[in-house]
Amino acid sequence: MQYMHMRPTGPDEQGQVDQLTRFLAPLRRVLVLTGAGISTASGIPDYRGPDGIRRGKAPIQGPEFRKFEAVRKRYWARSMVGYPALARAAPNPAHQAIAELQADARLGGLITQNVDGLHQRAGSHDVIELHGNIHGVVCLDCHAGFSRRFVQDLLEELNPGIPASGADIGAAPDGDAHFEPDALARFHVPDCVHCGGTLKPNVVFFGDGVAPACTTQALAAMEAADALLVVGSSLMVFSGFRFCRMAAAMNKPIAAINLGITRADDLFSLKIDGSAERLLPALRAGQRRAW
Repeated sequence: MQYMHMRPTGPDEQGQVDQLTRFLAPLRRVLVLTGAGISTASGIPDYRGPDGIRRGKAPIQGPEFRKFEAVRKRYWARSMVGYPALARAAPNPAHQAIAELQADARLGGLITQNVDGLHQRAGSHDVIELHGNIHGVVCLDCHAGFSRRFVQDLLEELNPGIPASGADIGAAPDGDAHFEPDALARFHVPDCVHCGGTLKPNVVFFGDGVAPACTTQALAAMEAADALLVVGSSLMVFSGFRFCRMAAAMNKPIAAINLGITRADDLFSLKIDGSAERLLPALRAGQRRAW
């Protein structure tokens, strides 16, 4: 894989890479947990700043999406505008470095809180997606599945007066957009083409729980690991924090690469306040030279 051009790591960053190298050296089954911070270098905004405080308006809540047509209209109108930018996003050097470290057996399993699918596009396999994948859509009634691209085409056909993208519209996390349509009453949400039912992105909304099968798979991966590496997550959401709590309870070391505070700072064996898209490729290059 070819990394995008990046400045060489400076003395401080090299020290951080050395710390990571020492942490990983004796380990063989390191489970990686990633969050929104790993994808910001791909142009996808995250939910929180370095202080851990959530930015912007409260996200869509799952129970409200299922109950209220107005909430569904608002979600799909904003997603229609915001999704194209997310669909164009490409894996950055952090995604690529993780995939290569996995291929070289320097890292083990991978759990992500992200829904963007960038780990798979970078070459990682058997990714456990805690919160689903934004590139899929499911019917809540007949459970048929569709590609998000197919639903995007339906949205644009039904709503020609709303832009599908625009330079003056800011991107928001997970394919959302900072956009409030003036005429939601006239916005048309496509129905399932099979049964006429309600379409929902194949993601776990706030207020909903991770699918039990996914939880079981992720917890088993944590059980089998001998350490945990957190990348780009504040861990403010319990679905990610639980793995740190579990690792700590089993006396498994935890390292983190994240810009800003996290909910699990007191549980880490190593905390590095740095950019994953710079540190992980440097770590990968150092591992390659060491062999």
